Amino acid sequence: MGRIIAIANQKGGVGKTTTAINLSACLAEQGKKVLVIDLDPQGNTTSGFGLDKEELTNTVYELMLNDCTIRESMYGIENIEGLKIIPSDVNLAGAEIELLGINEKEYILKNDVDYIKDDYDYIIIDCPPSLNMLTINAMTTADSVLVPIQCEYYALEGISQLIHTIDLVQERLNSKLKIDGVVFTMYDSRTNLSSDVVDTVKDNLNAYVYQTIIPRNVRLAEAPSHGLPINIYDGKSAGAESYRNLAKEVISR
Repeated sequence: MGRIIAIANQKGGVGKTTTAINLSACLAEQGKKVLVIDLDPQGNTTSGFGLDKEELTNTVYELMLNDCTIRESMYGIENIEGLKIIPSDVNLAGAEIELLGINEKEYILKNDVDYIKDDYDYIIIDCPPSLNMLTINAMTTADSVLVPIQCEYYALEGISQLIHTIDLVQERLNSKLKIDGVVFTMYDSRTNLSSDVVDTVKDNLNAYVYQTIIPRNVRLAEAPSHGLPINIYDGKSAGAESYRNLAKEVISR
């Protein structure tokens, strides 16, 4: 049975989409069957894998409105064997309003994913940077939540709210949901601040902290504009090595 991980943090710019893209690609590189679900209306994970949002027939929006089946919404990724994506586009921003009044709307994604979860080793869900109905759908579907935290002064801001949301979902909608762990991103070894943030989070957050820390890396920042994950764009970069290590850690857990 596939392990379903939602990547969530309502704070924007923390490396959430970068982690969704590159963790998924590195899991596939390890021979795992991976499905990525882009649940962010910005669709950055979709374009980060090189898909043209203008040419997509079916996306997660059509899937959630029951206009297509889950298999009809999947796309293969060129150069990455064993990885598929359910893409997103700006239409998804209106889904929350269109789902008003639908019974059990918190479980729409889960009901679809249940059909195919045994076909994959890992299902990675990239959540929007807000705690809305889309994020709730991701959490009712997932087994666990992986939280990227940027190594900056306001790193802990909003984390308590995210944990409160996870606790509420666990209590009322998905009793098996847990925090998978915290991943530090955009680490700059030249600054004391980065190491101070890591120490502060470890001291204050009662959650597993992944040993792998993702550094600030120019190649990592460039890769999405080429529609490629880092392990294909520059497989020898520090960013690629870090995400390979993170993938191995995820597998070992």
